[in-house]
Formats: sequence, structure tokens, C-alpha cells
Amino acid sequence: MEIKITSPAFKQNELIPEKYTYDGPDISPPLAWGTLPAGTKSLALICDDPDAPRRTWVHWVIFNLPAEISELPEFVPPVGELKNKARQGRNDFGQIGYGGPCPPRGTHRYCFKIYALDQVLSLDPGVTKAQLAKAMEDHILAQGQLVGKYQR
Repeated sequence: MEIKITSPAFKQNELIPEKYTYDGPDISPPLAWGTLPAGTKSLALICDDPDAPRRTWVHWVIFNLPAEISELPEFVPPVGELKNKARQGRNDFGQIGYGGPCPPRGTHRYCFKIYALDQVLSLDPGVTKAQLAKAMEDHILAQGQLVGKYQR
């Protein structure tokens, strides 16, 4: 099953507005998703840039989103644990929460990947994408992806 993930700020493969980038206020974009499979206990979201020089650059790691929510508002605060008990990991800028697009040059893709999980993860805030990916192994029920672009 694929989860449809969208944003009112940009469409699939379109440019991400500057507001959600390092060149602007650098706040997280609003995101929404569709139907989740039965048995979903939590959601995780990873945003990364596969076009970064040398390696994929991680912009956002967030997990333990409650299965009953269907969207994230604009500007999720950069804190380890949110009011809804979701937790945020560390991005490759070394910070907790969202770090927007900041390509050195050219056009890069930013992949917002959502995962429906069959459990709530026992991870602390501040984990890396790799740590989250390992914890999610064998627990992914469905996933989806929204790709936005940004250029300098």
C-alpha cells in the first residue's frame, strides 16, 4: 500500500517556496497524508536530499507521530518532543527538527518520505536517520513520498 503525501505549499516535483528553505525563515512546510493501513500505531517522516555532494543529506527526522493525525502544520517547532508525543531526531546540520533546503548550487530534490509503522518506537529524541531506519526495520506497513525541488 502506498500512502499519498501532499503539501498545500508545493506539488509533486515542483519548487519548494523559499519560506521553507535556508534562504527564508527556514520553517517546515505543511504536510498531509491519506489513508493509513489497518494496524498503524505510529508514523515516521524523513526528509532528505539525495542530490547533495558526497552523500544523501538529512533535513528532517520525526517519528512516533500519532496514527490518528493526518497532517503536520507549517512550522513544527525544533524541539525533541512535541505536545502530541512525537519525537524529532537530529538532521545533518546537527540540529533537532527541520533544516530546510540549502543546496550549494543547482537544483536539488527533497524527498519527504512517510512511513506507517505497526508500533510506537522506543527511541529518544535526537536520533539519526540511520538509527530510525534500523528501528523501523520489519515494522513498515506502508510508505509514501512527496518530492519537492529547490534551486540556487
